[in-house]
Amino acid sequence: MHTMNKVAKVTLLFWIMKIAATTLGETGGDLLSMTLNVGYAVSSLILLGFFLVTLFIQLGVSKYHPVIYWLVIVSTSTAGTTMSDYMDRSLGLGYTAGTLILISGLIIILATWRYSQGTLSVNNIRTTKAETFYWVAILFSNTLGTALGDFLADSSGLGFLGGAILIASLLALVVLLYYFTSISRIVLFWIAFVLTRPFGATFGDVLTKPIAQGGLNLGTIGSSIVLASILVFFVVLATTQEKRVEEGKPYSGPLPPARKREHIELEPASQHY
Repeated sequence: MHTMNKVAKVTLLFWIMKIAATTLGETGGDLLSMTLNVGYAVSSLILLGFFLVTLFIQLGVSKYHPVIYWLVIVSTSTAGTTMSDYMDRSLGLGYTAGTLILISGLIIILATWRYSQGTLSVNNIRTTKAETFYWVAILFSNTLGTALGDFLADSSGLGFLGGAILIASLLALVVLLYYFTSISRIVLFWIAFVLTRPFGATFGDVLTKPIAQGGLNLGTIGSSIVLASILVFFVVLATTQEKRVEEGKPYSGPLPPARKREHIELEPASQHY
């Protein structure tokens, strides 16, 4: 049993970093499997191993560490990219079948988590069991996002940029629902979490693909370097703010100021993430 919440608070900074991390996962996974010609199967095994190592470290710490947390997010994203490509291309399942399989898997995980823990809240994860459900759900959602993003970019006729615009519009709709409706914040969180992955996937394609295919032709290496630099900047910012909160110093910045005092009274599960 953990005594402190070990995952990132859901703020604007969280979503910015999530998009950067998942886009990096798209370009990083493609860098290993395609640019370096390692292949989808071998790349998936390597990146799944990377995920398990980072997950082991994350489960072993006693409190939230931004560097470790976001390293696990990146590992789920890179592994999800190559796993989805392996299912859709190497196994020949195609984007539609692969997407349906992953959606079913994610629903089963979330339903099992809800039945086991009584809530899908992501701001109140204090046990190893709940945290394990959390990370498995994230792995599935990031894998699903790759398949969905590839479907929108390659099979829907929208193209890379069109797919990114569609997903961005859906995310904007989720924001409006958050502010102007009483729909469960937990439901909206998971919808947004899933949608940010295909946004990252399509945005990653916009960065890497040739101009003739609707991309910016930065390549997987150049795009990965740019995205990694952005993510590192925000992780350093998050770590600095986290340290200030723990030391009781005046709060300034996008992180919530209540991280240090984990004994705060909890709201009903339906009222928070």
